[in-house]
Amino acid sequence: MKNLKSQRGLNSIWTDSLAHNLRPDSNALVDHLMTVHQKHTGFTEECASSCRDETGRNSYEWLAELVPVNEKLRVLDLACGSGLLLKILFDRNKNLNLRGLDMCPEELELAESRLKNSGVDLIESKAQNLTAIHDNSIDIVLCHWALTLMDPIAPVLNEVRRVLTPKGRFAALVDGPMNAVPRYADVHNLIYSYAKDEIPSYGEVDLGDSRIRGRESLSNLVHETFPKGNITIETKVVTIEGPVNQVSEIAAGFFYAAFILKPEKRKLMLANLANMLTIPKDSTDFERLGRFSMPINRLLVDLI
Repeated sequence: MKNLKSQRGLNSIWTDSLAHNLRPDSNALVDHLMTVHQKHTGFTEECASSCRDETGRNSYEWLAELVPVNEKLRVLDLACGSGLLLKILFDRNKNLNLRGLDMCPEELELAESRLKNSGVDLIESKAQNLTAIHDNSIDIVLCHWALTLMDPIAPVLNEVRRVLTPKGRFAALVDGPMNAVPRYADVHNLIYSYAKDEIPSYGEVDLGDSRIRGRESLSNLVHETFPKGNITIETKVVTIEGPVNQVSEIAAGFFYAAFILKPEKRKLMLANLANMLTIPKDSTDFERLGRFSMPINRLLVDLI
């Protein structure tokens, strides 16, 4: 992973559109996401693998648990990124037929290196285009923290439905309800306030489809594609504790808004974020510790 501390700000078609008071389209979204992941390859893994729930699981492990152990199943990791979820699945069950798909070649390079000699098939493509995968050929489709960023979303869900077997399973890890964690909204608002200093209209247009971010709207959206599916959404809270500067870097990495900041603004934002996340403690202790918690939702669709 490229050091997040060396970030130099970020320009993309998306940010340029917002800066000129234009509404960015889906092509601008793709360009923006590609730019972030090319400059900071592997950052999703760096952040998400560091935060754990009350049982010690990170979000990758929570999603991986939906794949039965000791069964020979065909599993697709949609927007697989650097391949950590695929590696977890491979280590748990060598009998799985695993495939990963991502639109970013730099992320796929990391995945290929991690999964060397595993037999995992990696595909470079957008999630709206799964033509490399046959109809009804996948038992389980997983998607870790990428569904939120996909637009248009309907073609993605339609493709997932097409490739799944008649009794297949689709599961995705997405953003949880902001009010599920005290002060999570404060972290969000702090980072966005600095992004708005850079681009006043930042945040007025969502990255991806906003319906993914609401429990009811997500359920309704998925029901349109899977009208006979059994749909459940669970909420968990994941947390990281440690040196406050490290915790602040990890926390900021969950927000795409943090990537557009120039170095001076980013430094100020992280300093204020560190103050917000500091755990009150004995003043005689030398190193400040911090804690960051965030809500996550796990969507599960079982076809019946």
